[in-house]
Amino acid sequence: MRDLIPWGRSRMPMHRGEPVFDSPMLAFRREVDRLFDETFRHFGALSDWRGEGFGWPHVDLVEHDKEIRVTAELPGLEERDIEISVDDDVLTLRGEKRVEHDDGARRYSERFYGRFERQIALPAEVDGDRAKATFKNGVVSIVLPKTERARQHVKRIPLTH
Repeated sequence: MRDLIPWGRSRMPMHRGEPVFDSPMLAFRREVDRLFDETFRHFGALSDWRGEGFGWPHVDLVEHDKEIRVTAELPGLEERDIEISVDDDVLTLRGEKRVEHDDGARRYSERFYGRFERQIALPAEVDGDRAKATFKNGVVSIVLPKTERARQHVKRIPLTH
């Protein structure tokens, strides 16, 4: 019980701001915390705070007069692990990043594994039949040509003094 009382924390060995104990109960608590972190890493605010899960993969979207270009970082994946679709002006990236090693041998991991899906609302109507995607060095690049109607609806507003 004495190990659970935070007396003299400044003299205790620390790891990430937490005291390091050899107590089996504290080791159990750390393992439960790790399991909760792994389980909930893809939900809402917690994953936003950690910068992973929600909103992954990270993308760049650039709109030009005739097309929209989307680039997404997908490190550790291969072409066969990725599915790309466009429907009702929503681009969907989905796939799965598989574990590279046996969980029994893993001591610690901060890497993301598992299925993912990211939907991105496109700023204009696109022609999905003419869309093209390439994948190189863990980066997928998608070119989505705008429809003729979307290109005609761009109205330039002149500036006056």
